[in-house]
Amino acid sequence: MLKYVNLVLSGLLRKKLRTTLTLLSLAAAFTLLGLLQAVNSLFSGAADFLGANRLISQASTSFTQPLPMRLLPQIEAVPGVQAVSHSQFFGGVYGEGRNFFPQFAVNPLRLRQTYPEWVMPEDNWRNFTSTQDSAIVGRQLADQFGWKVGDTVPLNSFIWSKANGSRTWEWRIAGIFDGKDEEWQKRAALMYLNYGQFDEGRNPGARGLAGVFVVRVDNSSESERIASAIDAKFKNSSDETKTQSEQEFQLGFIRQLGDIGLIVNLITGAVFFSILFLTGVAMSQAVRERIPELAVLKCLGFKDGTVMWLVLAEAFALCLIGAGIGMGLASVLMTLPFIQNTIPVQADAFVWVIAALSVLVLTLLVGVPPAYTAQRLKIVDALAGRTDDSFLEAILRKAVRAAQWLSRLITGKSAEIPN
Repeated sequence: MLKYVNLVLSGLLRKKLRTTLTLLSLAAAFTLLGLLQAVNSLFSGAADFLGANRLISQASTSFTQPLPMRLLPQIEAVPGVQAVSHSQFFGGVYGEGRNFFPQFAVNPLRLRQTYPEWVMPEDNWRNFTSTQDSAIVGRQLADQFGWKVGDTVPLNSFIWSKANGSRTWEWRIAGIFDGKDEEWQKRAALMYLNYGQFDEGRNPGARGLAGVFVVRVDNSSESERIASAIDAKFKNSSDETKTQSEQEFQLGFIRQLGDIGLIVNLITGAVFFSILFLTGVAMSQAVRERIPELAVLKCLGFKDGTVMWLVLAEAFALCLIGAGIGMGLASVLMTLPFIQNTIPVQADAFVWVIAALSVLVLTLLVGVPPAYTAQRLKIVDALAGRTDDSFLEAILRKAVRAAQWLSRLITGKSAEIPN
């Protein structure tokens, strides 16, 4: 086994500069693949952790359309509903750096009833409830900006203005909350504002309105029935609702940004396609240069199949090393504070599975043509300098000639039909 390993490594190190450049290209491609697939995984599973015992009631037209607060007691009266809260997206930016993070104006008592996953000291909850201009922030935000209880945070809302026309609102931090477990702690990067100051301070025409209603149900198996009952209450009224699970609502909100999965997969496909050609050319060139050496191996007793597997092993080693470097670099980049504070991605099992499958597919695509050539190699022809290209390489050569001919035709130069 050791002799085969030495043969594979010697093949890779035969042209050190070419191997190094190919590895750097593979590493860059897999770094990008790791980061992009981590983003894809984050958005795909962004709502998976949310419980099925919460529903979101929004206006039937769009979640941006507010609903009147008078709907709350009617929703609360639906059998099976445990608690109801309301939430209004604030849309504020902080500081000169225009830092943005989610903020929602809520009723403190109702927030605690519908989101028991957020934990905070009892005195902080009392301060949040009793102080009209109060706010609570997640641990991640507090650590990022160095906030502590008692600090005043000015937010410039790009949605809501005060009655006097100003868009700057000041909020006093009444508490810093954490998640009940590691999964919820990762989501502790948002801010809740006391609805009291928000509703009193905004334009009179907007007062008494809620963005959405958050409904906590007694039994998650009854969620579909309860959602239908809520929507039936307001059917054919001026305030028709659309009630869905919290998971569905969150995914719908994410889709407003576009089809993230499709965008990421298209970019990943373009990167993979480019690196496929680069690595394929490098492998084909490496095997072509070693035709006499491969013939000598066959003279020494190596079978056709063994020579073929040596070439495939070389392609696999090249792809594996490049992928390992790239994924390692991507994992390091994901831990950097500026990335975690922007979008908390991580290389989970899904990302590593995608990387592993990419290595296997890339190995087959770039390794099979030169390996097939090595297998069909005839000793006499190889030692005499005559090579018999494989069928796939012949097709590739034809495609290159056709591309050259098309280029000449487009530029107006004389072009002959390629052989």
